[in-house]
Amino acid sequence: MVYVTYQTRLSIFIDGNNMFYAQQKNGWFFDPRRVLEYFTKAPETTLINAFWYTGIKDYGDQRGFRDALINLGFTVRTKLLKEYHDDHSGRYFQKANLDIEIVVDMFNTVNQYNRVILFSGDGDFERAMELLRSKNTHIIVVSTEGMIARELRNAADRYIDLNDLRPYIEKLEYGQQSPAITPVRPEIL
Repeated sequence: MVYVTYQTRLSIFIDGNNMFYAQQKNGWFFDPRRVLEYFTKAPETTLINAFWYTGIKDYGDQRGFRDALINLGFTVRTKLLKEYHDDHSGRYFQKANLDIEIVVDMFNTVNQYNRVILFSGDGDFERAMELLRSKNTHIIVVSTEGMIARELRNAADRYIDLNDLRPYIEKLEYGQQSPAITPVRPEIL
């Protein structure tokens, strides 16, 4: 009898600004290192790419954080934040709009992976997810309730609530021991 092993070639795309607000809403933050460790511990899984997208105030902003991400193996894409005024509320807010960069990287590397994990809740990714699925790509979306667009959730093969991953990926306090990483259950990937 011949057994065929299925090799998972994984790419991870993290919408940093979207995830910042999701984590802030949940009251805890994840550790990028633990995210990579958790999703790459599954048997027969190879990490192909890991991308992190974030808006910055100026080119010196968050330099240490960007360098740490690069040292972990992330490709970091940044864009200057733009300030907008909401006439209705009278409030100012900042936005970077990195959706196009995420989609471009997804499609520039699509032949390298067969599984993708998108950390975002942005419904603008719906059409990109549909196109990736047409290329036999298995899509997992990670976000949090109240911040995941219904369209994106429906376009994914699997949705994982960020809070379900908390024990595995939460940023630990200084000196706190990291529990042994439990491999991702095969049905997740």
